[in-house]
Amino acid sequence: MDRVIGSYEGPEAGPLLIVFGAMHGNEPAGVKALEMVFKMLDVEPITNPSFSFKGKIVGLIGNVHAYARGKRFLLKDLNRQFTPENVAKVKVLPIADLDPEEIELKELIAQVDHEIEAYPRATRLVFLDLHTTTAFGGIFTIPAQDPESERIGIALHAPVVKGLLKGIQGTTLHYFKSENFNHKVSAVTFESGQHNEQLSINRAIAAIINCMRTIDCVDPGDVENQHDKLLIEFSKTLPKVAQLLYVHPIKEGDNFEMMPGYKNFISIEKGVLLAKDRHGEIRAKKDGLILMPLYQKQGEDGFFLIEMLEAF
Repeated sequence: MDRVIGSYEGPEAGPLLIVFGAMHGNEPAGVKALEMVFKMLDVEPITNPSFSFKGKIVGLIGNVHAYARGKRFLLKDLNRQFTPENVAKVKVLPIADLDPEEIELKELIAQVDHEIEAYPRATRLVFLDLHTTTAFGGIFTIPAQDPESERIGIALHAPVVKGLLKGIQGTTLHYFKSENFNHKVSAVTFESGQHNEQLSINRAIAAIINCMRTIDCVDPGDVENQHDKLLIEFSKTLPKVAQLLYVHPIKEGDNFEMMPGYKNFISIEKGVLLAKDRHGEIRAKKDGLILMPLYQKQGEDGFFLIEMLEAF
């Protein structure tokens, strides 16, 4: 299976937008959304003769082998491996000395470096990492910790959740930043809904197009996006900006089991039963909104608690 989903380059210089799908292999919506966006870009000049794309967009599969098997990962979570130490290690070691996710990391970083070298006209680098969750009930963005990434995140018409990067480590947002590249870098993760929900694909399409508009790859009136209203309608009852309160980590052998019925952004009161593991009951440590309750076997985070800072 090819890691490159597609690419599209315009005649005018502009940003290099690299979009990841299936960084977790059991999240197909991002890959399907990218396939649709490239088809939309191919036909746009036919239906819109004045269309002009500035820059280049590239779509990449994050974890190719896990995606082929429909699993979150094969040995360990790829989206926890993007630390400077891991990246430096996999760059120099031969593939024979690496585990499956280390091979994915090595090849993905090499592909990103290749795309940057292949487009020297880039005015800036923007990374968009598309994800979905095991639970229904909400979409949201996680921006890197810089003002431009936050601006892009808010423009995607979904709640922006701050502080998550402090609760977890080794994600794409931790690595894809200016200090690791000779470019100005912005990065955003977008969660478009439940793994297998059809609307998750539509929302991811809207997020990609909104991102292209926000960074001036396309004009506001170009690339018709009938799905955009889905994001606005779906987000109107959700927080515009929220902050991380707590993350519940899971260790191997914990036998973590989330209580049924929880959805993203449901209000939680302190003391309510959220989950169980081998140590017993797990109750909310404080009031808040629940985010990403885990309803699958693979995963390192049982749930997150957040608080609303600003409403839409």
